[in-house]
Amino acid sequence: MAKSVIWITGAGKGIGRALALELGARGNIIAASARTQADLETLAAEGAARGASIYPYRLDVTDSDAVARTAEAIARDLGPLDLAVLNAGTHSEVSADNFDLVEFRRVMETNVMGAANGLSALLPGMTARRRGRIALVASVAGYRGLPSAGAYSASKAALIALGEALKPELDKAGVGLLLINPGFVDTPLTRRNTFPMPFLMEPGEAAKIIADGLEKNRFETVFPWQMTFLMKLLKILPYPIFFAITRRMVRN
Repeated sequence: MAKSVIWITGAGKGIGRALALELGARGNIIAASARTQADLETLAAEGAARGASIYPYRLDVTDSDAVARTAEAIARDLGPLDLAVLNAGTHSEVSADNFDLVEFRRVMETNVMGAANGLSALLPGMTARRRGRIALVASVAGYRGLPSAGAYSASKAALIALGEALKPELDKAGVGLLLINPGFVDTPLTRRNTFPMPFLMEPGEAAKIIADGLEKNRFETVFPWQMTFLMKLLKILPYPIFFAITRRMVRN
């Protein structure tokens, strides 16, 4: 992927930031988007110190018009996109005893519609060129619904299903569609969690795994293996057994 033009959303912090630095260090030209300009400026400076080319494009992914304008600006400034990593996301605990509609909508707008806005902006150009790849960053939490993560699990399940649905069509159109499903990674978002997070990984380690998966063009890059095993096991369990397990996860 040397000298590929790559756009990463949600690049201000966490996985997105680490991935921008990792892919930039591998010789790619990085367009980095986030809502906070200061985060983008420090990212670009850190990248420059490491010899990476990272260009900031401030963006709120929930604004479809702004996403389209940003995609056009990146293509104009840096050249046609080879890869877009639609990583922007958020999390908020939403449970039965605190079903906050405002928070639910915010999570869905950012995680699902933010990615949909990116797809809408990118697919026409990529399919016309019959070239390019798009990676959707979902989560192993999308494999099954988990207590207190109703909004987050629902949003990530939607991204997984969206990726599965689009891939056969995009294969025929010459465009690659990839899924990235991380487990727990130590980021500002996961630090809000009030429950144990098994197999917690550092962002830099996660970024290396994702970058390797992108270079190998895997449909699904999923990690860590321990969390993957547990979540995929939950995915195939019949409901009586699954609910017997998840009831124990409900906090009193």
